[in-house]
Amino acid sequence: MPVNYEQPLTYDGLPPASAAWREGDPVGNRQFLDVGSLDLQSGGHLPAIRVAYETWGSLNADGSNAVYVCHALTGDSHVTGSAGSGHLIGGWWDQLVGPGAPLDTDEWFVVCANVLGGCQGTTGPMSLAPDGRAWGSRFPVVTVADMVEVEVRLADALGIPSWALILGPSLGGMRVLEWMVGHRQRVRAGLLLGTTAAVSGDQIGTHHTQIAAIESDPAFRGGDYYDAPDGDGPHRGLGIARRIAHLTYRTESELDLRFGRAHQTEEHPINGGRYAVESYLDHHADKLSRRFDANTYITLTRAMSLFDLGEGRGGTQSALATIDQPLIVVGIDTDRLFPLRQQRIIAEQAPGALDLRILSSPYGHDGFLVEDEQVGAFIGEALRASRVG
Repeated sequence: MPVNYEQPLTYDGLPPASAAWREGDPVGNRQFLDVGSLDLQSGGHLPAIRVAYETWGSLNADGSNAVYVCHALTGDSHVTGSAGSGHLIGGWWDQLVGPGAPLDTDEWFVVCANVLGGCQGTTGPMSLAPDGRAWGSRFPVVTVADMVEVEVRLADALGIPSWALILGPSLGGMRVLEWMVGHRQRVRAGLLLGTTAAVSGDQIGTHHTQIAAIESDPAFRGGDYYDAPDGDGPHRGLGIARRIAHLTYRTESELDLRFGRAHQTEEHPINGGRYAVESYLDHHADKLSRRFDANTYITLTRAMSLFDLGEGRGGTQSALATIDQPLIVVGIDTDRLFPLRQQRIIAEQAPGALDLRILSSPYGHDGFLVEDEQVGAFIGEALRASRVG
């Protein structure tokens, strides 16, 4: 029976990829902080970095009630709150932060910043370089450690000597680990979900395929598409990359049970129409292309491929062995992007880690976005551990 899984989008017309928020656009509740220049691990240099961040709750007198949330690949600082006023979508953990929520803002001061290389207010490829043009193809390679260094500077500016808890999924979980190893005195407890201490060959291959899809789009123009005369950008290549990624975010069983071989409403594949699952992937590709920058997608995806917590630290096991702060490691039982074996390694090799926690979900890697009740329980456990630690 035909089914329709598409949802109406909020406005008509696909903007060019350069339409993600630039400095000067409406910013909602975002705040901005200039944190100076940075010499990057790659040998590159950024002469000036601006960070976009949001906060909820109040910081106490000694700065001891601060919690930092690290967003994933296509997330941003808008953890909770409605769409509008500069935010194309509502908060990505909307049910988990606020008065009476697992991250109770009546008690905790919650902070989240758009990551270095991002496109939602923090310096990234679409930001203006010193010559007044967008960085574009000239934006240097950044690493997870570079991202964390910028977050450290934000903490300094906010007067936060250490985080009671730092938490995040996927790319965010990588930053949790980097904080706990590289800046261990500044983290009292950690929580990570669906991540790894070293990105695998399979994951690098998936990343490479997504990047190739973007770079193969004629509108990519080598990364310098922001001032294209026709106003076009590589949203087609970005959409293909998102389709590839989304398949890794969900599960084979969910897609088969949810869609199977059903065709899209009023369409039939034999006449050039789409299967329902094709329409579903098209929808998610279209949504991302409306709000995200292709160069940022490449920058952050490459940073993930480069991530190996043990590089320069005697190997992954040696690096994990330095984590003696309380750490809650959560694996998602159906995650085919970051399988359970990768979280098990962290839980077994980090002295401060409790036994591996399992988030049970039919939705795969995206379980961290869907299973609010389970994630909330893990947050509560991590906050209790931070008090003990």
